[in-house]
Amino acid sequence: MYAAIVTIVSGGLLAIASEGLKERQQANIELERKSNILSTVMAIGKDVNVAQEYDKRVKAFVVDFAGNEVAGVSPASVNIEAEYKKPAEKRLLPVYEFRNAEGHIEYVVLPLHGFGLWDKIWGYVALQSDLNTIQGTVFQHKGETPGLGARIASAEIQDRYKGKKVFEGEQLASVEMMKGEGNDYSTDPHKVDGMSGATLTGKGVNNMLKDYLACYSNYIKKVKNNP
Repeated sequence: MYAAIVTIVSGGLLAIASEGLKERQQANIELERKSNILSTVMAIGKDVNVAQEYDKRVKAFVVDFAGNEVAGVSPASVNIEAEYKKPAEKRLLPVYEFRNAEGHIEYVVLPLHGFGLWDKIWGYVALQSDLNTIQGTVFQHKGETPGLGARIASAEIQDRYKGKKVFEGEQLASVEMMKGEGNDYSTDPHKVDGMSGATLTGKGVNNMLKDYLACYSNYIKKVKNNP
């Protein structure tokens, strides 16, 4: 009886706390999303007001597979994991255009989602104004092996993508993480060094990047043709 009472009381208190903190939790999730988007193109220090910088510099909207803007849908309301489970042609695709003071596009940040060795992986890739050169990436994971596949969340791995190209002429080429580590791919615009002992996680990143760049390719071509 004592155990039952403690369980009921504790459960009730946890439920009340969870409900009471729900608004703050959602605000923290939204702030983390904005921080991840900004971190693909700029350093996020303690002196950076993430919400203010995001509101000032980012134009966010949603497109469909054909590259057309979807009216009435907020990017924040799009569940990327749920969209990933749909056929590519039916996905809602958030776009974050990072603009300068004159309103011109400096970078375009695109969300990613995929599957690693053990569980889901996700992140963002930022393209420069040519919509071809990678400015930065953010990769995260749920359950990759510490010290191996989990390294995709480190700056060491993410920085390897800077300056790489996602198109070969008009054709999508993406960027491939190679098998093995310690090789020099500085002269190859479509390859980066791999991670020792984490080949399958690397393949998951490759599939994720190519899959989502293909989804956004029609949007990218429209912007290129109508600068």
